Amino acid sequence: MSTKIVPISVQLYSVREASAENFDQVLDIIARLGFKGVEPFHLFGKSPADFKNQVEDLGMEVSSTHFPWVNRNPDIGRVADIVKELGLNRVPGGYGPDDFKDMDAVNRTIETTQAFVDQLKPYDLALFLHNHYWEFNEIEGRPGYHYLQDAIPELTFELDTYWAANFGNNDPAAELTRIKQRTPLLHIKDGPLKPDLPHVAVGSGAMDIPKVFAAADPEVFEWAVVELDACATDMLTAIARSYKYLTQNGLAQGNV
Repeated sequence: MSTKIVPISVQLYSVREASAENFDQVLDIIARLGFKGVEPFHLFGKSPADFKNQVEDLGMEVSSTHFPWVNRNPDIGRVADIVKELGLNRVPGGYGPDDFKDMDAVNRTIETTQAFVDQLKPYDLALFLHNHYWEFNEIEGRPGYHYLQDAIPELTFELDTYWAANFGNNDPAAELTRIKQRTPLLHIKDGPLKPDLPHVAVGSGAMDIPKVFAAADPEVFEWAVVELDACATDMLTAIARSYKYLTQNGLAQGNV
């Protein structure tokens, strides 16, 4: 059971619409809410170094990144440069539904992923994968993601705990326990666990959030990253409520 209180970050995809209008203002708001870190998915015209400096000037860190994804960029060297300019040592990746549709697809995904792991080694960078729900659909009696996890021991993860629940068909805490020694990052989100319905502020949906945190390995767990893909209420309000829930319940630590 994890007793470590990790710092809290936010995936900026959550505030993508406001960021497209005024990214500087959004970063300022996120900092004033108390977040210790941000996880970008887009830099909105800023250089990686300038973005990092701005975030640090606001009293935060770049916790992790979803930009650039290794499997969406042919130039591994450029990917490595950007990630290092952000001050990070892990490169993000993830897959679509077709990559886990059957066993043949899973085997191809394993080969692709192993190649990325190998190509990043000369840069001293690790690969981490972010999941959605389709990785947990069963193929020949077990979730497709398990085949990938077992095939590549060097692979690390940012487990999206909401999608790992697969709309109530899986126990996300059990999924985390399975790979906890390889999971430094968690995406924390909440919602009704029903397809096509929007997310809600963390702590106000169907997820057992404390159980998820208790399943993390305190020696490995580094950042709790709030992400709400879509929300029925004002997004910044939901982000603020998520921050309040996680920090006031002693699950994550902020700056205020």
